[in-house]
Amino acid sequence: MEIVLSIGIGLFTASGVWLLLRPRTYQVIIGLSLLSYAVNLFIFAMAGGGLRVDGPPILAPGGVGDPAKIADPIPQALVLTAIVIGFAMTALFLVVLLAARGRTGTDHVDGREPE
Repeated sequence: MEIVLSIGIGLFTASGVWLLLRPRTYQVIIGLSLLSYAVNLFIFAMAGGGLRVDGPPILAPGGVGDPAKIADPIPQALVLTAIVIGFAMTALFLVVLLAARGRTGTDHVDGREPE
């Protein structure tokens, strides 16, 4: 399972970098989104992903759990926060893209059509 996740993170990263190098602003925005997805998956994978199967998901009433078998909630909270911030960033970039396209008449990164 780790190899599938590693390949997925690598594909997201490679696709994001490739799209960042494109001349159109919409492709740059999608590339930034793919890179943020790759980073989120990487953080989640390095933190264990909360997929611990060696303990019960809920402790019995009055029972004491083993801290070594409990998933750390901090990386999960950080990734959730990053997803929300990434969504807001993408929405802001799309508004800026539409404003720049209306002002310049093109969606190239430098504002000029290739000759």
